[in-house]
Amino acid sequence: MTQYTALITGGSKGIGADLGQRLVEKGYQVVSLSRGKPEWSNAALHHVEVDLLDTEATKQAAKQIAAAHKITHLIHNAGIIWPNLLEDATPEDLAGLTQIHLGAPLTLLQACLPNMKANHFGRVLFNGSRAALGVPTRTAYSATKAGIIGMARTWALELAPHGITVNVVAPGPVQTDNFWDIIPKGSAREAELAKRIPVGRLGTVRDISNAFMFFCDPENSFVTGQTLYVCGGASVGNLAL
Repeated sequence: MTQYTALITGGSKGIGADLGQRLVEKGYQVVSLSRGKPEWSNAALHHVEVDLLDTEATKQAAKQIAAAHKITHLIHNAGIIWPNLLEDATPEDLAGLTQIHLGAPLTLLQACLPNMKANHFGRVLFNGSRAALGVPTRTAYSATKAGIIGMARTWALELAPHGITVNVVAPGPVQTDNFWDIIPKGSAREAELAKRIPVGRLGTVRDISNAFMFFCDPENSFVTGQTLYVCGGASVGNLAL
């Protein structure tokens, strides 16, 4: 049996934790990168504490992980929103979110790529966002999440000859801490938003990890460079948060 090892950023809770636990159940080793201690534990879980906003710390973590593990799956799940109106957006917002959404996965993949190429196999996945299509108060967030799509498509073309696929899962409004940091849990605003989503509800962590599981599967080698919106139909039309 082939041993698969998944590196998951933000694997300590929410979508990353659910995905990590599901992969462990399938026999994977999981390396989680996050600022805090994971909310779950398993003998197959390895945790590395790092702030992905810190470029040097990210480089050191990437080097450490590549030396200790043969990474077959890189899932860049970590992200930050930093919402504000256009008048309040700053170049610093763009720089910070560019680092965590684009710079960090670049550094991590560069460290893991030699092993993937040597084995002619790899799965690279991003947690994107429906916000890449535009959402008020998301100047830096939407810009960098849209950047993920372009970068993933470029990597897909470069890495396809090496048996490595690259895809993006783009969630709509999902019940996670990031969502509740902006829209209070159990609020009238949350209920109203759910009504405006075509399927009539908010997404769950499991909805999103289902999509990641599909792209992670070694058998799914003929799908690459794609963005799958898991958003209850919110990407079909306009949705104001």
